[in-house]
Formats: sequence, C-alpha cells, structure tokens
Amino acid sequence: MRGTTELDAVERTALLTAALRAAESRRPDHLYDDPYAEALAGEDGPALLAEVRAATFPKDTARTLPSTPDYNAIRTRLLDDWITAVVSGDDAPAQVVLAPAGMDSRPYRLDWPAHVRVFEVDRPAVLDWKEERLGDAEPRVRRTAVRADLVEPDWEDTLIAAGYDPAAPSVWLLEGLLYYIPGPDAERILARVAAITAPGSPVAADIVNAAALTAPSMRGLLDVFAGWGCPWLFGSDEPEALFARHGFAATAVQPGEPDADFGRWPDPVPPRSETGVRRVFFVRGVRE
Repeated sequence: MRGTTELDAVERTALLTAALRAAESRRPDHLYDDPYAEALAGEDGPALLAEVRAATFPKDTARTLPSTPDYNAIRTRLLDDWITAVVSGDDAPAQVVLAPAGMDSRPYRLDWPAHVRVFEVDRPAVLDWKEERLGDAEPRVRRTAVRADLVEPDWEDTLIAAGYDPAAPSVWLLEGLLYYIPGPDAERILARVAAITAPGSPVAADIVNAAALTAPSMRGLLDVFAGWGCPWLFGSDEPEALFARHGFAATAVQPGEPDADFGRWPDPVPPRSETGVRRVFFVRGVRE
C-alpha cells in the first residue's frame, strides 16, 4: 500500500478533509454520507483531525476558533447540492472539472446524469493514492483522471488532451484551493480557468477573507496549518470582485447565512459591513 510520504503538505490536507467527511458520515444527523471517506483518510487523516480538534475545542477554555468540522460539513453539503443542480436538465453542462480533486469522492457517491463526464485534476501522487485507496470502487459517472499540477504552465493542455472541450459549457469546482496559494497565483489560476471556460459555465469555490490570515482569534488554527508546512496565504474581502476581474459573475455567502447553514453553523454571522473580522465565503458564479 502506498504511503503518504509522497504527498506534500497541502496535499496531505486532503486526508484531513477525508477524515472530516468520515466523522460527519458517522453522525446520526449527518448532512451527507461519504462511504469512501474513511478509506481515503488513511491513517494520517484522523491524526491531522485530532490536531485540529485539539486546537479548536480546548478542554479548559471556551472555543474561540471557528468550528472546522461544522464548516466542512456545510461546505460539502452546499457544494453537493450545487453541483447536482447545475448538471441537471437537458441543457446542463456535460463536463465537470474538480480542480484540485484531492480526496473528493463525488464521482463515486453522487447520482449523476448520464450525459456528464467528470475530470479530476490533481498531481499524480494525489490521484495515485486516491485510486489505490478506492480499490475496485466503481465511479457512478464517466470519470477521467488528469494528472497535472495547477501551478504548472501546461495543465490546460493536459486537460484538453484528456478530452475536455474548452468551447463547450463546463462546471468548475475549486474547493479547498485558493487560501493555500499566494495571491498572484490565485489570480492566475482564476484567469486560466476563465480562459478555457465557455460563457454560461458555472463555477464554485471557497475562500477566506484577509483578516482570517492574521486575526488573533484565528491564531490557533493558523498555527496548526503553518506547522504542517501549508500556511494560509491568500484571502479576499471582496470575493465577488475577485471573480468579476476574471469574467465570472459571482455571489458569496458565509456559513450560517440562510442557504449555507443546514441547522449546523454554531457561531454568529458578522454582517459584510463589519470590518476586521474573520470570514470564510462560499462563492458560486457563472462565466460571463
């Protein structure tokens, strides 16, 4: 069995995400069920989750950090619902791109229309680990693994060579990506996605705001990720403007707002007019 030593620091956070999804699936009130998450998390995922839990829920003091388990549960459910909706209908896009794919098991656990093809883009070490852990599991959609690095200069060529048609509508999911890369790289990735995306194509992502990178109330969580070698590097207070710069008309919501709560978010939701507070956004938009 392949080890996780071939995964870099950011890639190993995909194991954390899988562990979070496994833990959520075990809850009687789970927001979704991911039967593959435990296998994808491996042995390292639960250990990473234990570190996050220890920082988030200290034994002797009140919680000040946002609840990563609740955030992850809401994110997964919201994006499950979103992607299911945007691929439904006779005129819906037939191409879905998960970039990066990480330990996303949606091709294996969601119900997909027959016309859809899913491209999973990620570095070879990630996709090799994933496919080995999934073993004989059969995807429920036509799935194509695209072994490419999103910060390298030619990943678009690799995607197109795998069968992606940039002239046809597509669905793009940029989940758990933008805060791990420097701002200029985040801008470049959005520009490059826009360059190979037809008008009318839906896009979704999650992103933190600038205050979340430095706020004292975030220090414990920031220290955990920095200690793993993958500090959060980029945030935007105006995600709608960020996506608009690259040709996407987008809206952003925070966990706990009406369509991003699911009865789960435990903290107050600061209004957008309040400055200097940490935030995370779920962004959904369309290529103009």
